Amino acid sequence: MNAFEFLTRTRVVFGEGALSRLGELAREHGFRHTLLVADSGLVSVGYVAEAEKSLRSAGIETLLFHDFDINPDSLMVEKGRAFAEQFGPDSLIALGGGSSMDCAKGINFLLTNGGQMRDYWGFGKASRPMLPMIAIPTTTGTGSEAQSYALISDAETHVKMACGDPKAAFKVAILDPLLTVSQPPSVTATAGYDAISHAVETYVTVQRSPFSEMLSREAWRLLESNYERVLDAPQDVRARGAMLVGAHLAGLAIENSMLGATHACANPLTAHYGTSHGVAIALLLPHVVRWNGETAEHRYSELINLSSSARSSSNGAASSELLALRLDRLATAGRLPRSLSAVGIPRSDLNSLAEEAALQWTGRFNPRKFDAAGALEVYECAY
Repeated sequence: MNAFEFLTRTRVVFGEGALSRLGELAREHGFRHTLLVADSGLVSVGYVAEAEKSLRSAGIETLLFHDFDINPDSLMVEKGRAFAEQFGPDSLIALGGGSSMDCAKGINFLLTNGGQMRDYWGFGKASRPMLPMIAIPTTTGTGSEAQSYALISDAETHVKMACGDPKAAFKVAILDPLLTVSQPPSVTATAGYDAISHAVETYVTVQRSPFSEMLSREAWRLLESNYERVLDAPQDVRARGAMLVGAHLAGLAIENSMLGATHACANPLTAHYGTSHGVAIALLLPHVVRWNGETAEHRYSELINLSSSARSSSNGAASSELLALRLDRLATAGRLPRSLSAVGIPRSDLNSLAEEAALQWTGRFNPRKFDAAGALEVYECAY
């Protein structure tokens, strides 16, 4: 067993209508002048107004920042810092998906510690205290509310920088399943599949511990058994809640065990072709599971035995194959593309993509040694 530390830095508040407690929780943590980071789409569905109302009732002054995109980059974060600096917030609130949470963390780094985002690429590089933050996820995907890392793209190179520090963890995560009902079907599909990938990858990494395994297992159980349900019955709040908790547990597993080759291979697709993260993950995860089979077969066996469509029709197939087939079926249920060629990736680019994938930080935690040759195998199988 590897040496490990386990610490949860974020208080979790779960329940239907939990957003109404935002003002109370913010006040409890000393918020007085807060920057609310939320994408513009959340204004139209009324969630920003609900948040502001709760904050107002607690006597908390709020300024809204929404000038960022789905994959926040270093320029967007710098815009947020300049915007926030005029207001002088004592805290931040992130409302939305992973982009809102990553952007809020990035702004916090620059506002409190100065410099540029690339200065924080890595872990533990914030030398000064950071402002307290609250996260309110409205999608069931990244689990960013459970993590101390911000994923920010370098505006010049398009490389995704993982910038982490214990001080960047949220003080509170409000998990309100009612907020996830309004997700468009495509977001439900891609974000949910991303969360599933987190459960699968964290369960087999070389960094895993007994605590992270517990989180990954329960995340897989909740996500795998409810993914198709939220696609078929988007108003099912119970299923939405299960997905929201599953995504959070998977995010907490990432915090404690990291990810693997799927994310290493997915990031270059997003950087060079704008392939959405969830789509890239769905294209690659089943093939990575098959590729990892020689080293992670027994681990995958445990996941498939927890599956809602367990081994009854296994016909002696390997656990890695059974799990890959289940992941394929889930992606098909989400109407996600099933090949790199289907999303316009040129075959001639696979070698250069493989070289880049081999340099991604998540690849070093994969259970099977991951290099450019391995990445090329995965890309070829996914093509």
